[in-house]
Amino acid sequence: MSDEGYESRIIDGKVLAKKIEDEVESGVKALVSGRGVTPGLATVLVGDDPASKMYVRLKHKACERVGIRAEDHFLPAETSQEELISLINTLNKDKNVHGILLQLPLPKHLFPQEAMEAIAPEKDADGFHPYNMGKLMIGDEGLVPCTPHGVIRALEEYNVPIKGKNVVIVGHSNVVGKPMAAMFLNRNATVSVCHVFTDDLKKYTLGADILVVAAGVKHLIKADMVKEGAVIFDVGITQEKDGVYGDVDFENVIKKAALITPVPGGVGPLTVAILMKHVLSCAETNF
Repeated sequence: MSDEGYESRIIDGKVLAKKIEDEVESGVKALVSGRGVTPGLATVLVGDDPASKMYVRLKHKACERVGIRAEDHFLPAETSQEELISLINTLNKDKNVHGILLQLPLPKHLFPQEAMEAIAPEKDADGFHPYNMGKLMIGDEGLVPCTPHGVIRALEEYNVPIKGKNVVIVGHSNVVGKPMAAMFLNRNATVSVCHVFTDDLKKYTLGADILVVAAGVKHLIKADMVKEGAVIFDVGITQEKDGVYGDVDFENVIKKAALITPVPGGVGPLTVAILMKHVLSCAETNF
């Protein structure tokens, strides 16, 4: 089969993100016309990390597309924890700010968990606050981390059944792995979470009906590690001089997968679109 024959197996994150953004744009227009409220997102960036700057720009461009008001808060790298918390407290009190996003990573002298916990739960657009994480764990999915939310939305859009399926997640971060596991458990999947200390990773991945990989290791998952007909989400990203790579050996794994996300153009656009959806939700419930 030619490479063109595999196109139907690719989950096009850009197309799905556009659909989500169109939904958000309609919701924003309804909120503005019905209640006179324009959803507002405040992004906080500490330091001048180039990748973080790029991610913030992408999020602000998405805001422009859907009609969300975005404001930048750039702090110098030497900003103290007290100064960062003070800014977050100010944004918590600002009625024109409905969602707050703290761009990670922070400079090494700062404490990200404390800063994220300072964000008002109802303005936690990223879904990282312990209150929102706790609600997720008991099946009350409101503001949940954007990437796992995007994965679930993609599975729904492509009519992939979850109930009773074997799901394997590679990576146990608070950003992706742990909340992803909870969301699958909430949908009655059987879930295995693997990580850097897992013995014989292949033994687990070969049994996966749905495989989510978020390890940040270039081409960690080879074709002989997945079964025929698996649905695969590649969340990892590694940037090298000659290009950007995912955690999955896409060119070879696509020959076995029923569905697979590319890198770039897969999970990334979905994550940003879901963030827009969360900001709208914050504005609809807290204004």
